[in-house]
Formats: sequence, C-alpha cells, structure tokens
Amino acid sequence: MSKSIFYHAGCPVCVSAEQDIVNLIGADNVEVVHIGENRSRITEAENAGVKSVPALVTPNGNTLHINFGASMDHVKG
Repeated sequence: MSKSIFYHAGCPVCVSAEQDIVNLIGADNVEVVHIGENRSRITEAENAGVKSVPALVTPNGNTLHINFGASMDHVKG
C-alpha cells in the first residue's frame, strides 16, 4: 500500500477528522473511504484492524483510531 486509507462513516466527528487528515498529510497521500456509502469496503477495513471509525490505516499497515465516531458493529447496522 503506498497511500494511507482513511475510513469513516460520514458522521460529524468523521467529517471533521477527514478534513484534518487531508490537511495534515495531503490529498495525494490518502484515500478517503466513506464506508457508510461504500459498504463493500467494510470487510477490507475490518481486515486492516479497524474497530471504529474514523480510522487511518498507514502505508505500513498500522491502524490509527481517531477519536470515536462509531464502532464497526454500529456501522454494519
């Protein structure tokens, strides 16, 4: 993986964190995945270690949970 991946579900906490992450590391260095809209990527996020959103998965595979917007169980509904 060459870019970080930022997973979120669209809640206000997630959107705020997305703006901060993009400003900090640059839009070219992060892929933003709204798993509330792109539910097919939920399993991918969970396999990467995402337990709650918003979360950032770094290029070397570290999963950084940012604040707490929603658990993955909540996102899956």
